[in-house]
Amino acid sequence: MGAEVVVEGLSKSFGKQAIWRDVSLTLPPGEVSAMLGPSGTGKSVFLKSMIGLLKPDAGRCVINGVDIVTCSEHKLYEIRKLFGVLFQDGALFGSMNLYDNVAFPLREHTKKSESEIRKVVFDKLEMTGLAGAETKLPGEISGGMRKRAGLARALVLDPQIILVDEPDSGLDPVRTAYISQLLIDLNTQIDATILIVSHNINLARTVPDNLGMLFRKELVMFGPREVLLTSDEPVVEQFLNGRKRGPIGMSEEKDSAQMAREEAEAAAGHSDGSPDEDIRGVVPQMQPSPGLPERAGARRRVDRVMRILHTLPPQAQEGIIESLSPEEQQRYGVSPHMLVRAGQGPSRDSGSMPSQHHGELPADQVAQLPGDDWAGGDGRPAGSHRMRPRDPGPGRG
Repeated sequence: MGAEVVVEGLSKSFGKQAIWRDVSLTLPPGEVSAMLGPSGTGKSVFLKSMIGLLKPDAGRCVINGVDIVTCSEHKLYEIRKLFGVLFQDGALFGSMNLYDNVAFPLREHTKKSESEIRKVVFDKLEMTGLAGAETKLPGEISGGMRKRAGLARALVLDPQIILVDEPDSGLDPVRTAYISQLLIDLNTQIDATILIVSHNINLARTVPDNLGMLFRKELVMFGPREVLLTSDEPVVEQFLNGRKRGPIGMSEEKDSAQMAREEAEAAAGHSDGSPDEDIRGVVPQMQPSPGLPERAGARRRVDRVMRILHTLPPQAQEGIIESLSPEEQQRYGVSPHMLVRAGQGPSRDSGSMPSQHHGELPADQVAQLPGDDWAGGDGRPAGSHRMRPRDPGPGRG
């Protein structure tokens, strides 16, 4: 099973320019997570900080008990062996064919014989659909093939954690769908912890077990996919619907005058060219390809999410319960349209959750969840998050 990654209070800046600050989250082991956000919000910087390529200004990133922010260079070198990284462009060596590109980490970091290396390389090329292309140069193949070759190279050291930076970059929707399916299938086969950085809405809605979003130099939310897919947090809703109207602007953040102007135009019925249909809601998650077994990470995720179900907003609860099979609903003692109150079993009460559970899940409500037996380093359950402060607004108190 993949390693758990616990991030606490991580902050990064370049000179006087803050990139993001006080980011805290836990990547549950063996699950697929995605970090979303508009362009320029530091998503790729976050990946590079997680692997120690960039040094954060403050905070911790703990992997297998080692804080990579403060550990020695020798320890960091060892921890990096747990990672496989797929960069946006594949980062292949243009002068090497695909075989030598994929073999490179094995020759650099192991003492395997060439016959052993050959077996591993062909196994990873086959896993990523590149069998027969081993003699081709990167310049002779398509962008999608280069992505898959980069992924094959990221897999040769059998990583426990796979970081994927913009897997859809430069790809058409069909190739993006193939890459998305490949990531789900890899998680099924090797049970690694996967973090995808993306701004692709369809990928975000269908692939990961957990979703997070960076905006305004902070982590807005992070948690089970159903929490963000049903959220009415303005920036999350705008992003997942691909709308112009909302806090995200061309640079990053709109000022209050522009927000007020757009709201007035919307109230007057003037279209801004954005999609009219609201696609908020929990859509089915991508499943492993036929012939592969059930994802072990998916089973663990259901158990984990059901343990924290009572802490989640009503819409997220409904989405989670409806996604369960009839057998799972019976096992957990839930059924559609039930709400689970804190400290109680499922309830058929049609009323709302207690007031402290309205809206998104604040950090102080996930700080200590009794019964969750694999919590993050600060006591928060795996997959918990901090959310930036916000005004409660009407009906959110």
